This record gives sequence, C-alpha cells and structure tokens, in this order.
Amino acid sequence: MIHLQTLEGKQSIHLSKHMPAFSVGDWIVLDSSGAFIRLLERFSLFSRKAAGTKVSTQLIASNIDTVFIVSSMNRDFNLNRIERYMALANESGVEAVIVLTKLDVCENPEQYVEQIEEMDPFLEVVTVNSLDPESVRKLDGWCVDGKTVAFLGSSGVGKSTLINTLMGEGIQHTNAIREDDAKGRHTTTSRSIHVLATGGLLLDTPGIRELQLADCEQGIEDTFSEIAELAEQCRFKDCQHENEPGCAVRTAIESGDLDERRLSNYLKLMKEQELNTATLAERRAKDREFGRHIHAYKKSKRNRGG
Repeated sequence: MIHLQTLEGKQSIHLSKHMPAFSVGDWIVLDSSGAFIRLLERFSLFSRKAAGTKVSTQLIASNIDTVFIVSSMNRDFNLNRIERYMALANESGVEAVIVLTKLDVCENPEQYVEQIEEMDPFLEVVTVNSLDPESVRKLDGWCVDGKTVAFLGSSGVGKSTLINTLMGEGIQHTNAIREDDAKGRHTTTSRSIHVLATGGLLLDTPGIRELQLADCEQGIEDTFSEIAELAEQCRFKDCQHENEPGCAVRTAIESGDLDERRLSNYLKLMKEQELNTATLAERRAKDREFGRHIHAYKKSKRNRGG
C-alpha cells in the first residue's frame, strides 16, 4: 500500500503487480474513483544499489529540486561521505546545498566550512543550529512555493531536529547521539513528504549507512571535476593515476595542487560504481533471458493447445 496526498486530502491505494515501482516524491494520475491510471514522468530520481548482498536498484526519492546534504560539525564530520552524497546528487541532476549542523555546540565552525570550500569553492554551504528557528530560516530561499527539497545524511547529524524546526512542529522523533563516537541512532524508518507553510514540499529520507553507488559515473566525474579535467592531460587515456609516466593527476598531487585524499576517494567511488553497475547489468541480462524463456514456454504451450 502507498499513501498519497491529493487536493481532497490524504488517501491510500493498494499496490498491484501491474503498477510500476514507486518512489516517494512521485506524481501519479488517479481516476474519479481514486484508482491508479499512470505514473507521471520524473524530472529527477535518486537511486542506489540496494543495501547488502541483494542485486537490485533501490529508488530513494524523485522530482527533487534541491537536496540538503546534512553533516554535523563534530567528530562525525566526513568529507568522503559528503562527496559520496554529492555524486548521487550530481548524477540525479539536482542542486545540492551542504548544511552543517550543531552550530550551537561547535567552537570553530569556520574550519568545517573551509574544508568544504577547499573541496569545491562553488558549493553552497550553510551552518545552522537545528534547534533555533531563526538559524534554520537560512534555508527558506530553497523552500519556496512549487519546489521540493530533500534531506540526505547519516544518522545523528540532526536531520530530524532540523525538519521539526523547519516545519514548526514535532513530526519526526529524535534521539540523542552517542557520546563515545558522536554517531547517531536511526530515528526515521521510512521516507515521508510534508507540505511547508511556504507551499513548498519537504521530503525526508532515513539515515543511510550503506550508500552504494551504481550507474553513477557521470555524477562522480562532476563531483571530482578537477580530477576529470587533469586526467584528460595524462599521457595515456587509460591512466590509473598511480605510477604511470606523464600522469597529470600525480603531478598535481606532488605540486600540492590536488589533495591525495580526494584522489583516493575518487578512485574508490569509481571502482565501486563500476563493480555495482556491472553486477546490476549482469542481473538485468539474466532477468531478460529468464523472461524470454517464460515467453517461449507460454507460446509453446498455447501452440500445443491449439
């Protein structure tokens, strides 16, 4: 069953095998009796390889205009994780804004902002105290009528608190972070969408501990655009940026123009998405082959019956 918001209010419809796969944020057409007719075309879609060993793609959210990538300014701050979310946003073609929380307990927020700006000087970065409505108003410019915003971030970064303050009511349950490692507990267990007072829509996703990338090569290239540009200057087109002669990427690292951490994460994410994409492609091929066998069997059965 899926839950819908219509002009007449909230309603639910039962799923059937003839319906497409839905994602939170989808727009659908119903008939006068409330029965499903069709799914409208999505202008953006977030997806990932399903967590664990299952070989499938999981839809995360659709029709998003802006995604707030939320990270806390404490020991859980992680540039590699932010870059992972950025690759997902860039692949989906959605504007990304970095929201740094815990401003009320952070002694030096500038150090975190500077790290983001060194990673990408063109990224929008906003620091907020998720408990303070005035501080959260910094996000109002993106939460406007006719637009949909989404929140991505791991557990414990303050997403639920931020959403509660933005909505002006306690729609999300919150938990305290663990003091030993600054990591949080999962508080939101299902994706949901809410109407803002401004007329915009706010979409929340649960904390994603295992975000595996697949079919995301362009998103990674866009996230690490300076590495992609340097790679075009390498002597060999298939340069792995390790010990090859004439490697422009290694030259930039040796001169201090490129951070070794950034290259390492770029290579890691590219290898991950290549592996996951190949695995998914193999599964799809097997599913198509199985489908052809079923079709041939049914056709043979009909012919024998005739």
